[in-house]
Amino acid sequence: MGLTRFALRFAAPLPRIESFERYLFIGPHPDDIEIGAGATAAKLVSLGKQVTFLICTDGRFGLGSAPAGTTPDQLAEMRRAESLRSAAILGVQDVRFLNLQDGAGYDVHDLLLGIAGTVARLQPDVIFAPDPCVSSECHQDHLNVGMVARQIACFAPYGEIMQQYQAAKAPVKALCYYMTARPNRMVNTAGFLDKQFSSIFDCHLSQYPKGSQEAASIRTYLKLRSVDFALRSFNLRFSSEGFRMLDQLHMHCLPEAGL
Repeated sequence: MGLTRFALRFAAPLPRIESFERYLFIGPHPDDIEIGAGATAAKLVSLGKQVTFLICTDGRFGLGSAPAGTTPDQLAEMRRAESLRSAAILGVQDVRFLNLQDGAGYDVHDLLLGIAGTVARLQPDVIFAPDPCVSSECHQDHLNVGMVARQIACFAPYGEIMQQYQAAKAPVKALCYYMTARPNRMVNTAGFLDKQFSSIFDCHLSQYPKGSQEAASIRTYLKLRSVDFALRSFNLRFSSEGFRMLDQLHMHCLPEAGL
């Protein structure tokens, strides 16, 4: 098995994440994209790539620092506004919302149709989504979004299958999992970490109020993760983000790609 995994790198090498033109980042909630891949999104925008954010749920039940008495509807509106400000800091102008209810308060089929329709309209080359195969992941929204994203990423090129989801086919070439424990592709994000931090800690204040322990913990984690991924990829500028990348061949033909 070890030899096969080693040979896989030569028989079916993965492309560089930055080598494509159109990218769709899918987030279960407001702030997930920024935490999982914000620096990469900012870098892709700087390279002139087409970058779109799709936020699936409204975040109405997010535990944060909203003023006492804030209703779930008010928090949902607050988090939508935070998402728009955050994306703008990263340079992303196209932000879309499915407005499904946070906490898995939706029919997964509606999530499937929403993601399929967005993929059909945008025709992305690469889809980013949270890794649903992480053993520690307990949030059902993250699991649902990751599972649906992988389903659509695999079937997007097939017109007859996409018709079942009321959508047209799309030339999706790769799926990149963020928030993954098994990255196989790194992106050098030197020069973009500050934008990522600003997009989180200057914008998503309902979740990470300034001076809070939550904000300090996430900031420290992101700094250490950035250095860890940089060291793994021999990036001497010590800032990288890591992703689990699968192209169309790896998605269903090469089981070692999942190890």
